[in-house]
Amino acid sequence: VQLVESGGGLVQPGGSLRLSCAASGIRFSLYRMGWYRQAPGNERELVAVVTSGGITNYADSVKGRFTISRDNAKNTVYLQMNSLKPEDTAVYYCNALYVGTSFGYWGQGTQVTVSS
Repeated sequence: VQLVESGGGLVQPGGSLRLSCAASGIRFSLYRMGWYRQAPGNERELVAVVTSGGITNYADSVKGRFTISRDNAKNTVYLQMNSLKPEDTAVYYCNALYVGTSFGYWGQGTQVTVSS
């Protein structure tokens, strides 16, 4: 099983980035997919999730700015991040959680830095 994130980088405040997470080795459509992030000195926190049925949920801190989506044909989940703020700086991790269980997988993470 592999979850491979891409799309991170350095962006100025107010800018945008689109993260991708390509999954392999799992039956993608049966997994709830999510994005989490961890800033230095902080615990890992949920950013956004999308269920196998397409229902989404967001952390209050990113509502209205971030959009999570999934393409089951490509086994890929995306995170469109707009109006980025310095406090969005973190390593962003992709997560796959098997429906109805606490069993899942993590990607290796991709760094997002928001700075002028």
